[in-house]
Amino acid sequence: MLLLGIDVGTSSIKVSVVDAATQKALTSAQFPETESKINSRQPGWAEQAPEMWWEHAQKAILKANATGAYDPQDIGAIGIAYQMHGLVIVDQHQEVLRESIIWCDSRAVPYGQQALEHIGQEQSLTRLLNSPGNFTAAKLAWVKENEPETFNRIHKIMLPGDYLAMKLTGEITTSVSALSEGIFWDFQQDEVSKDVMGFFGFSQEIIPQVRPLFSSHGEVKPEVAAALSLKAGIPVTYKAGDQPNNALSLNVLNPGEVAATAGTSGVIYGVSDQLVSDPQSRVNTFAHVNYSPASKRVGVLMNINGTGIMNSWVKENLGHGLSYPQMNDEALNTPIGSQGLRLFPFGNGAERVFNNRILGAQFHRLDLNLHSKAHVFRAVQEGIAFTFRYGLDIMRENGMNPQVIRAGQANLFLSPLFAEAFVNATHVPVELYQNDGSVGAALGAGIGAQTFASAQEAFSRFERLKVIEPTQSPAYEEAFQDWKALLEKQLNN
Repeated sequence: MLLLGIDVGTSSIKVSVVDAATQKALTSAQFPETESKINSRQPGWAEQAPEMWWEHAQKAILKANATGAYDPQDIGAIGIAYQMHGLVIVDQHQEVLRESIIWCDSRAVPYGQQALEHIGQEQSLTRLLNSPGNFTAAKLAWVKENEPETFNRIHKIMLPGDYLAMKLTGEITTSVSALSEGIFWDFQQDEVSKDVMGFFGFSQEIIPQVRPLFSSHGEVKPEVAAALSLKAGIPVTYKAGDQPNNALSLNVLNPGEVAATAGTSGVIYGVSDQLVSDPQSRVNTFAHVNYSPASKRVGVLMNINGTGIMNSWVKENLGHGLSYPQMNDEALNTPIGSQGLRLFPFGNGAERVFNNRILGAQFHRLDLNLHSKAHVFRAVQEGIAFTFRYGLDIMRENGMNPQVIRAGQANLFLSPLFAEAFVNATHVPVELYQNDGSVGAALGAGIGAQTFASAQEAFSRFERLKVIEPTQSPAYEEAFQDWKALLEKQLNN
């Protein structure tokens, strides 16, 4: 049996077709090859058109089909991973009413703060495990106040993955994990939060039918199947946000296991069997893919908006045609600590670890007589690694103390310099795996379709590529403490 995984990223849609028998991808494809546009009509805003995701998903599937590596008629289940926290709203005809307000949009911060003050901090942290913050519920509140005519036409609200499943199947469903990432879920009552819905004045009718994450979320419509050369009736059996899905794809399912990713944004994601919450919601707790009322597995997520996007910006604007490996080679010729040059990579919206403040990306101590572009390249990767350490220290305050972190050999972890800076800043070894969100989504589909007897069986062929151990170089710790002192001075201004 073949499994199709679709990963709805911010920059592109990637698909993989996996052979369930071998657990290996037969082929992968993405569309577009260049990064998809983020629409920012005002500072701090970030939107994308859901119709664009659907168009790109179809083109990516057809591109994969065109490789000839498999027979599309052999695909038996579909899984979807997606960028978290986005808001998609449709009318009763399943037509999108406005562009999606995506994860890095900052406009809803005041609405989440109002909800926190009304519900109360203790109630929010014990029931929601988070402040309503800048998440999907607060984004919907912004629409209600600023676009009331649009709000009044809403039939259902969705996360990006729910939307793609709707386009495939015609059905609108969601899961506890999805609702928790939108801050709609009451973990004490195991139901949609009456506190959130009541304060914002949302009707329960706009919430889709809640189904188990690993279950059927509809079957592919005949007309869609025909257009994509698939069999009609293939079930969508898995939907998860990109970070829970990344953890799944790294076989991070049990308490104490931890995953990391360093793509456009950066995340450390640890699994716990305790309903934990950070007093300031600097790190956030959501239902993991294997959450159930009887087995409460949650993911504690530390997010940094500005990681890979910072490195990409430097490449495009200062790299002068250099590739990422060439940038890394130049950076490695400069000493640890970049000879005092420091970088804050916070130019991609409000950062949760700073209580949703927008600091902007900043260079500090740039010496025009000393520092070269190589110093800049190194300072950027060190600054991103130091931000991971800063966030991990917050997770440690909340009882998450990883002995090892699993990551995919991709994105920034392809850089030996970044990997070295990461393990030496955090003092935690990293295990690297051949990991991919779309492959994880395909394997998730196999779990949901019961092609695999368990999640453990789905990863029975999972192989570690290598381990990167900290060298305990004092130079990294000294540079981090200097970076942190500069940051705290900035935060206290």
